[in-house]
Amino acid sequence: MTEDVNKDIKNTENKGGQTSTLMMKGATILVIAGIVSKIFGAIFRIPLTNMIGAEGQAYYSAAYALYQLLFVIATAGFPVAISRMVSSRIAEGDFINAHKSYKVAMRVSWALGIVSFVVMYFGAGIIAGLYKNPGSEASMKAISVALLFTPLVASMRGYFQGRQNMKPTGVTEVIEQMVRVAAGLTLAFMFYKTSLVNAAAGATFGASAGIIAAFIAMMIIYARDKDTRNRLFEESVKRPETDKSRLKELMAFLIPITIGSAVMPIMFNIDAAIIPRRLLDAGFDRVMTDKLYGLMGGFCDPIINLPNIFIDAICISLMPAVTTAYTLKIKKDMDDHIKTGLKTMMIITYPCAIGLIVLAKPILTMLFYRKYDEAVMAVPALQILAVSIVTLAIMRTFSTSLQGIGKMMLPVWNLLIGAVVKAIVSYILLGIPAVNINGAAFGSVMAYVTAGILNYRALKKYTDVSLDIKSIFIKPLGAALIMGAAAFAVYKLVYIVTSSNSISTLISIMIAAFVYFVSAFLTGAVTKDEIELIPKGELIYRLAVKLRVAKQ
Repeated sequence: MTEDVNKDIKNTENKGGQTSTLMMKGATILVIAGIVSKIFGAIFRIPLTNMIGAEGQAYYSAAYALYQLLFVIATAGFPVAISRMVSSRIAEGDFINAHKSYKVAMRVSWALGIVSFVVMYFGAGIIAGLYKNPGSEASMKAISVALLFTPLVASMRGYFQGRQNMKPTGVTEVIEQMVRVAAGLTLAFMFYKTSLVNAAAGATFGASAGIIAAFIAMMIIYARDKDTRNRLFEESVKRPETDKSRLKELMAFLIPITIGSAVMPIMFNIDAAIIPRRLLDAGFDRVMTDKLYGLMGGFCDPIINLPNIFIDAICISLMPAVTTAYTLKIKKDMDDHIKTGLKTMMIITYPCAIGLIVLAKPILTMLFYRKYDEAVMAVPALQILAVSIVTLAIMRTFSTSLQGIGKMMLPVWNLLIGAVVKAIVSYILLGIPAVNINGAAFGSVMAYVTAGILNYRALKKYTDVSLDIKSIFIKPLGAALIMGAAAFAVYKLVYIVTSSNSISTLISIMIAAFVYFVSAFLTGAVTKDEIELIPKGELIYRLAVKLRVAKQ
């Protein structure tokens, strides 16, 4: 690891293409780590739901929603803020103040983590009561331990990121998820037959165990880096700088980043606060209320969150491209980047959404076969949330583009407005017994639609971007609809022959993927130039030519 750090430090001092290559290498490491983490997350949630069902997930989801909010407040902005403070000083050869800036930020995040832990652990009973979900108290206490370690890990990740070394972040993220899955599922398995409350608490403690393991791994990495740090301190320029000035700079970065990162957890806590209360008001008893609430977090979220891997990856690539074009005042390039990002989003999210709408019941009953009746209950919510995959992608594209041109807070305020819309829509619809939990799902869709429209209006105002509606939206939708029809037909035919839901579902998904590949070229949803922008794009296009769905 020390050798890798040395190479990375030397690379940060290079200019031009070498720096760009290092940046892309780092982004690739983080994307891969993100994909692996998401896969482990899916591995965790699916068997967990099969064990504890919707009722147990109601306790788990309420605790996790609160944890996510406190986690963001305590840590979310620190990796980015520390990374910027460290990298700016290293660029000037000031390794001493770079390290001191990290130390200041670490102390602040550690203090926020302690406060967050105290609030969550000692306030668990009160908060669970306010949520009308008393069974979640034990889960809140179990996961609160993680708040003591997440600030330390986040700060250390930011320090290495500022030195253009993404490996510690990637490695510890994977370790964190592996331990979380192993510990959480083991503890849930130990208790689920005797107490769903304890099983859910055991599952949430998995997050605490995971971050403790990540902290230990990060401390080992940091210790092995000692010789490199000492060498850099000796080579460093000497400049006067006070902790007060460092703290002021930290706050300037931290506040907008934290506010922006907190919006999504706030939306999850809106669900945690509103859903049980409104379902009880609508006439459902406590058992059915917990079961309905658990459908969202236990059955729908693990599936809906998977496309976010690709949405995040596209946004990571889009931000610097838009920023560069805007800074150089090359409007055509900026427009092209935004349109390419948005179209790529549609090409990926349309089939995800339509596939989930068409195969919602087969997929849910295949994954959660031990909770068949509850899986069937979750079908309408999953179909509605499938639409949110597309609306979220559109909103995120416009949000990333706005931040790329320097409008950091504007998309944050727009998403806050969306959160208010979600609260109003969810509150009204949840009170209708026939709609029940589906009202919260529809509220999420409306939140993203509202924020997306506001983001587009702002982007149009500041960049005058023009979108090709037919190319970006209509053609990919046409290809995805053909795929959806094929998936539905294949599932029905295979089920008639095999009488197996799992076999029929898997075969229909594989055939649907092939049909979408073919229809995307035949409808003109993708072009040769667009497909060659992605890794191995030329190979993909040659395959399309061999299949005679694209021209040479």
